[in-house]
Amino acid sequence: MPALVRLRPTPCGQRPHPPRPTWQHGGVTAATHSSLFPQVPESADAVLDGLDPEQRAVATALHGPVCVLAGAGTGKTRAITHRIAYGVRAGILQPASVLAVTFTNRAAGEMRGRLRQLGAGGVQARTFHSAALRQLQYFWPKAVGGELPRLLERKVQLVAESAARCRIRLDRNELRDVTSEIEWAKVTQTVPADYPAAVAKSHRDAPRDPAEISQVYGMYEQLKRDRALIDFEDVLLLTVGILQDRHDIADQIRSQYQHFVVDEYQDVSPLQQRLLDLWMGDRDSLCVVGDASQTIYSFTGATPDHLLNFRTRHPDATMVKLVRDYRSTPQVVHLANGLLSQAQGRAAEHRLELISQREAGPEPAYTEYADEPAEAEGTARRIRDLIAAGVPAGEIAVLYRINAQSEVYEQALADAGVPYQLRGAERFFDRPEVREAGVALRGAARAGGNDSLLDDADGLPSQVRAVLSTKGWTTEPPAGSGAVRDRWESLAALVALAEDYVRVKPEASLSDLVAELDERAAAQHAPTVQGVTLASLHSAKGLEWDAVFLVGLTEGMMPITYAKTDEQVEEERRLLYVGVTRARLHLSLSWALSRSPGGRASRRPTRFLNGMRPGSAAPGARSASGGGGIERGSGGRRKRRGPVLCRVCGKTLTDAGEMKLMRCEDCPSDMDEALYERLREWRSEQAKELGQPAYCVFTDKTLTAIAEAVPGSEGELAGISGVGGRKLERFGADVLTICAGQDLVGADEED
Repeated sequence: MPALVRLRPTPCGQRPHPPRPTWQHGGVTAATHSSLFPQVPESADAVLDGLDPEQRAVATALHGPVCVLAGAGTGKTRAITHRIAYGVRAGILQPASVLAVTFTNRAAGEMRGRLRQLGAGGVQARTFHSAALRQLQYFWPKAVGGELPRLLERKVQLVAESAARCRIRLDRNELRDVTSEIEWAKVTQTVPADYPAAVAKSHRDAPRDPAEISQVYGMYEQLKRDRALIDFEDVLLLTVGILQDRHDIADQIRSQYQHFVVDEYQDVSPLQQRLLDLWMGDRDSLCVVGDASQTIYSFTGATPDHLLNFRTRHPDATMVKLVRDYRSTPQVVHLANGLLSQAQGRAAEHRLELISQREAGPEPAYTEYADEPAEAEGTARRIRDLIAAGVPAGEIAVLYRINAQSEVYEQALADAGVPYQLRGAERFFDRPEVREAGVALRGAARAGGNDSLLDDADGLPSQVRAVLSTKGWTTEPPAGSGAVRDRWESLAALVALAEDYVRVKPEASLSDLVAELDERAAAQHAPTVQGVTLASLHSAKGLEWDAVFLVGLTEGMMPITYAKTDEQVEEERRLLYVGVTRARLHLSLSWALSRSPGGRASRRPTRFLNGMRPGSAAPGARSASGGGGIERGSGGRRKRRGPVLCRVCGKTLTDAGEMKLMRCEDCPSDMDEALYERLREWRSEQAKELGQPAYCVFTDKTLTAIAEAVPGSEGELAGISGVGGRKLERFGADVLTICAGQDLVGADEED
């Protein structure tokens, strides 16, 4: 019978993480924070150390099909790399027989790096395209003859020529969109003649008349054939074709690779699934990992159907759910769960309710601005304050829906003197300054004591600083931003890496560091560059920061204007969910009422935050507040949807009374008894004046929650269940005065 691992709730009154050594007593190693230079485990069993029960279940499920449903921040990469390493170290899996595939070079590089650290360095970890290209290059002479056609790395120029030959004018944006349409058609295995029908069937919004795109697509394919070119989609298509037609080649590949692991399985396209099926043949040694709630690339042909249908295709599959979130605080996780609780559709039916494993942190902050420049300036100020409070700039990100939003934040951060980096630039080890630094360090390592640069350098970090000072590194960063600052940040990252390395290996030499850099370059395991990250929500997938600012959260941007169907709107909700779950500790959500100063304040905050942000109502309910001004709120709202966690033990609350208190009835109360009695006396007087029962002012549970929380601001008071907009306006000032320990001013004195 398939093994289904279920979580056990934390008993009331117990803290989730007492500081004791074993896993059962809270000693789980953070899923997303591993040591920079960990020691290789001594044995197969040591590979399992520090895994929680569900991760361990994944790591030890080495036979038959395995499906891992892994929520954000639950350590999915950790689980599958330890699974591979445990199988290899236990002698169950041969390293060369394992193929692990994922979707980005960065993710594949990270997986290779982790496997190397676990003592399983011989395993192949590649993207679908990289694995297919290697096979195509090797088997092309045997299957087709001659040399493999040249790979076309950029389609845009050839698409432009194809459009011109069809006498169709495309501007730069249309050219990019038509190129994307061609890519979508190919990964969904749609030929040019069938493109218009496929668009209509999928309810896809084509950037141009589908008949015109079909014409351009056909010409593009013709030009490729005439010039002996193939593109990245052809790599998969041709590999599929060879494996389908040549059973001898398929058998040869299957004899090489007998065990498969697929990460981010919710993002596979029909073409990638077809290739995976051909790799597998009639075997079932397959482990897939994914989360349908993080499907955000459907425009590229990705679909969660393969993940959701896995149990149907493999009835005997082992199913494991990872829901312990080691990344984010309970406050961030609560908001993430709340977002998905309002979701609809098939992916929503399979959503995972995360359970934070971290200590409590600050509530998410909600801020409304008059216009976009004000939003950018306010964001920059808050980032500057975080950096001043000790949060590293490299641990802060500003995430937006489209790349065009970045400019105003680049300017605002530059004006505030805050360093930043744009996500999507060159990979770290491909940067010219990093390559130059590597050459210089390698030369100094070879010269050893004969290099005069190292005469006064004491220790590895000093040697690295001395060498890199010739390449532009200085003890203080250059002013402002731009290419000079970018170069310095890259070199500073290498200096920081050397400092981390010598802390773990005090006797390490410059040659040792150079060897480590070479290993990391091969695995694309880059150190962090210190600068605030500016990135689109799509490009932020798979990353995380201590502080995340989600900006521009207005209707028309989130969800984006062109999200018309229910399915498209739900993908936008998932995109916001991905953004929220990038934050470990600090989370800020903001929007602007107009685009430019003095503009008409016609924008509305995104519907996805209804019921969670201050002054908003849940979907289908009437709002208790008119909004306006600046809102900085806490997590608990009167109309909140989704799970409520006990603030003492972390258990999910279901009882209405417990949800009002934000704790289990059995958990210890930290209520201020004297404050509670003062609030009861005040409530009695208010009820007499109004001629109403006392509970119409506030219920006993609400008074208890106030006495436990002791709010110091309207925002904190509004976060208590039972304090709505009208009651906040009517009674808020009195309650805050009582909580502050001050006397209320009598009516006669006021007059």
